[in-house]
Amino acid sequence: MPGPLALVGGAEWREGCTFDRALLAESGADEVLVLPTAAAYEHPDRAVDTASEWFAGLGAKVRGLMVLARPDAEDQANVAAIRDARFIYLAGGSPLHLRSVLKDSAAWDALCQAWRGGAVLAGSSAGAMALCDPMVDPRGGAFTLGLGLLAQVAVIPHHDTWSAEKAKRTITLAAKGVPIVAIDERTALIRAADGTWSVDGVGSVVVFVDGHEAGLDALPA
Repeated sequence: MPGPLALVGGAEWREGCTFDRALLAESGADEVLVLPTAAAYEHPDRAVDTASEWFAGLGAKVRGLMVLARPDAEDQANVAAIRDARFIYLAGGSPLHLRSVLKDSAAWDALCQAWRGGAVLAGSSAGAMALCDPMVDPRGGAFTLGLGLLAQVAVIPHHDTWSAEKAKRTITLAAKGVPIVAIDERTALIRAADGTWSVDGVGSVVVFVDGHEAGLDALPA
């Protein structure tokens, strides 16, 4: 059975991200594997440092796995670390770079295997966007190909600070029946192991289907 899945709206590892404590407990581990892949060109070491400081306050340590380019995603040591992890966290940054590094890679196969084996998986901002297919293209709000762990769902992160014009474009361009999930910063949309959805954190989550607001029950189980 797949483990819990958390789609975070951004501003991860900060005060207000109350969901991380529960996710850590569900993982049954005292270590979080952080992939700063999306932040490869934005000081990925800083993302790991931020995560380390945050999770230290929750009684856990962080292992930063520098899967920053395509060869890193085929490295067998990295693949083994992902496969064995009980809590995997994809940091924010560029969803396009994250997709290009992980898509159809050994690291991606290992991540899917770990999650389907019960590991907790979280993705923030770019991480949340790329886990879905279709994926929102941050350059203009249209759609592009995502990694597809969640099919027929798309995420708008940073909804409380995102461009209203781009958000409207995304919601308008969505294919019929495809839920568009707008998630505020420091807020998580969480899919439990039993397929039910909930919201945790300081902000809110709004689901749009065919241009209209819908409830969490519009999301796939």
